[in-house]
Amino acid sequence: MTTIIPPTHTKGRIHSIETCGTVDGPGIRYVIFTQGCPLRCLYCHNPDCCTPHAGKEVTVDELIADIQKYYSYMEFSGGGVTITGGEPLMQPEFVSEIFRRCQDLGIHTALDTSGYVKLATAKPILDYVDLVLLDIKSFDSKIYRQVTSVSLEPTIELARYLSDAKKPVWIRFVLVPNLTDPPHNIRGLAEFISILSNVKRVEILPFHKMGEYKWEQLGYEYLLKNTPPAPPELVETAKKIFQKYGIRVYS
Repeated sequence: MTTIIPPTHTKGRIHSIETCGTVDGPGIRYVIFTQGCPLRCLYCHNPDCCTPHAGKEVTVDELIADIQKYYSYMEFSGGGVTITGGEPLMQPEFVSEIFRRCQDLGIHTALDTSGYVKLATAKPILDYVDLVLLDIKSFDSKIYRQVTSVSLEPTIELARYLSDAKKPVWIRFVLVPNLTDPPHNIRGLAEFISILSNVKRVEILPFHKMGEYKWEQLGYEYLLKNTPPAPPELVETAKKIFQKYGIRVYS
């Protein structure tokens, strides 16, 4: 690939990179984990991404040069570049420039976000996003705050905006036993999603404890230590609730 794009000096902070990801959007993806997150999710599997000044500083040019090495894999599989975190929207200029450069190269772009951001900050970035992976941790506002320590409202506002803009979205919902699994919470989310015009799929992510060791290494208290992984029967119950509203569900 010989496309020439003017260099940029835009910099940002990242935690890590996964060069052949298969779970953060369609196809084989180059996944960038940004540093910094305003949420404090009880089940976070990347708590080391939360601090905004940690990680590694990189330029957009450095990332684009590396991304282009994997172009053939992404093109063959229908993949692309996903920016996740942390919360990518904490670094709007950096993320926007990566996506702009990717689209100039004909690379599919996906943004994985909690939606906890001012809409005015998100809008310019979304011009360069082909797919949004929107994490809605709960629809019950009290449960949402218990899980994340922040308000649900910005996420709902972003979801409505994305629907009005006809921007393709995958919704992600983490199913946690004895926390996010109350039937009224799942029904509320299903009802909300059913009125949106742009949701292509819903992913139920069963709670697991694979990130617990990171909390221990960082000296943080892991409050879900005694919470079991979500069993298949609980996932199936949640899936049936979504399906009653005509929603395509994956788990």
